[in-house]
Amino acid sequence: MRKLKTSTPPPNIFKGPEMSQEKMMDKSEMMGAFIFELMNGRTKTHIAHLSVSGPGGYAAHMALNGFYDEVGDFIDSLAEQYQGVTEKLLVYPTSAELPTMKTAEEGVEYLRKLYSMCEEIQEYCGYSEIINTIDEIKSLINSTKYKLIFLK
Repeated sequence: MRKLKTSTPPPNIFKGPEMSQEKMMDKSEMMGAFIFELMNGRTKTHIAHLSVSGPGGYAAHMALNGFYDEVGDFIDSLAEQYQGVTEKLLVYPTSAELPTMKTAEEGVEYLRKLYSMCEEIQEYCGYSEIINTIDEIKSLINSTKYKLIFLK
């Protein structure tokens, strides 16, 4: 099993504060929730891509375009791989909040959250091929953050 490289583990985003250990999501539910958030993230970044303006707006527009264009293939691959290896269909949440991002800074903050989710799901996932796909998503997140932070 993969170990996190950070000194403090990221918060458990798959378990609300009111949930006990017994009610924590199982691995399949976690993966479904993670993929669902990636799908929502694609939509959130697409909306942000269409909404950014002002100084640095064009660079943010292009960086977010690159993210939502590329992440879709990773999402599809991740879902198919997981369903193939477990031989079970994933169950996805039925609703989600879709707050919009208006600035590059809000985009960076959202991508940081998404990166933490990637690290957490990797900690619980025992399949190296899926961990590798999530590493590719993390690389895309890092590249997009670089563009949003430094290319203005």
